[in-house]
This record gives sequence, structure tokens and C-alpha cells, in this order.
Amino acid sequence: MEPGFADAQVTIVGLGLMGGSLAAALTSRGACRRVIGVARRPSTLRTALDLRFIHEGTTDLQAGVRQADLVILATPVRDILAKLEIIGPMLKPGAVVLDVGSTKKAICEAMAALPSHVQPVGGHPMCGKESSGLTMAEPELYQDKVFVLAPLPRTEPAALRLAQSLVQAIGAREVQLDPERHDRLVAAISHLPYMLAVSLVNAVESLADGDDLMWQLAAGGFRDTSRVAAGDIRMMTDILMTNRPAILDALHEAKIQLSQLTERLERNDMEGLAKAMLAARNRRLEMF
Repeated sequence: MEPGFADAQVTIVGLGLMGGSLAAALTSRGACRRVIGVARRPSTLRTALDLRFIHEGTTDLQAGVRQADLVILATPVRDILAKLEIIGPMLKPGAVVLDVGSTKKAICEAMAALPSHVQPVGGHPMCGKESSGLTMAEPELYQDKVFVLAPLPRTEPAALRLAQSLVQAIGAREVQLDPERHDRLVAAISHLPYMLAVSLVNAVESLADGDDLMWQLAAGGFRDTSRVAAGDIRMMTDILMTNRPAILDALHEAKIQLSQLTERLERNDMEGLAKAMLAARNRRLEMF
């Protein structure tokens, strides 16, 4: 861990599930000197203070980040982009800005435009829940999870080490990726599953045709497969808008795979279906 991290003031902008859990992890472990929370609503700050997730809170962005050594933007992607346009002049020289947004190319491009006295590092922790909000936050959310860091060409080694110290402090595992590769990979393993889950729920709704017994019969398999469709719609809309090309590529590939399964079933090609299912089964068993 970077020697200075224990003395750092960390400001977390956005105290929903991700930001709240991050604050809770840092304060419960005594990982840094002070955790400041910035939120739009005073009630959110009161809750965070009552839960002892933060040491201090404010609704004033400038006041919250003015003395920060590390600022973490933990809001939806488009809000992160908006804040990156204004936050630079508010920060002291050498301050590090890290985000936890689910797409990286657009955010890292915006980070590149930050003033030269600010150090940017892109970030994306690979964890979360379908339920959002501060009341769902927990200090162990990041434990043993992958935390992607995407340093920019202008990111200085000391700034990257500070971000790495944060990852270590919350018990996560660092993986470094360039923004384009990150967006391509998460489009397949995170954003595509959401779109497929939405399609599944809507398909079943159409097939039910008003018969509520359909939903009463739905058991574990349907719940597991459709789970992510219950996610935060604003967050997912931001993801779709900022990772559109990679998600479209993933959707087109999924359509090809589904069409192949459909054609094999139409031809009564049980051997072909079994081969496809076996390949998927074996890959799934290798992964988890």
C-alpha cells in the first residue's frame, strides 16, 4: 500500500450502493485519515453519518473535494462525465481523480481533458447488486472482487500507486486494462447479460398473455437467468449510451448464436443442439 494512503483524505462523490460500500469499507478498516461524502440530498448524508460510513458530508461538491488527496466519482456514467467537466479547478495540485463507472473509453477521454495539476485514473470494480441505494451498501461488497484500473498515458506512477492502495485497502484485486479493451470485454460479460435478461422477461410476459400462473410457476432457473433485469435503469441507460458499439457487437453475436439454436431445433438436429449445449456446459464448468 502507498505509504501516504493512511494519511489521505478521500472524498467520495455519490453515496449509492457503490460509493456507500466504498466509504463503509474505508471507514470500517481505518484505511485512510478521513472519508468525506458528497451527495445531493442532506438525508443521504445523515444516513451515511448515522451508519458511520463517512466522517463528514456535504451537498457542496467544491467544499467536499477542495482538500481531497483522492476523489472518487461514484455516480452514473453520464453524471461522472458532467462532473469531470467542472471538477478540475476545484482540486488541489496533485489530487487524484478515480471513477467507478461501468464504461471506460468515454470517461477516460474526459479525464484526459482535466487540468495538468490533476492526476486521473479510470476505474471499474466488477461487483454490485440489483438493488441500489445507500441502504443496500455493505463494507464487504468489494472483498475479493476484481477492480479494473485504467491509467491514462499522463497518469504519474505516484497517482497510480494511490489508486492501487485504495484497491488493496478495500480487499479487491487489481487488474489493469486499457479503456477500449475494457469496454469490449464488459460488453460481453456484463452488458449483454442485462440485455438478454430484459429480452427474457419481456418474452415471457408476451407468452404469458395475461396468464399470471406463468409467473407463479417461475422457479430458480428463471430467477437466476432474469436476475439482472431488475437492475438500475438509469445506470444501464448510461452504459448503453457510452458503450453502444461494443454492446451492439455483442448483441449481434448473441443473435447469431440464438438463430443457430433455433435453426437446429427447427430441423430437429438434436446432435447439433447437444454439441452446442455441451460446449457451453463445459466452458461454464471451467469458469466457475
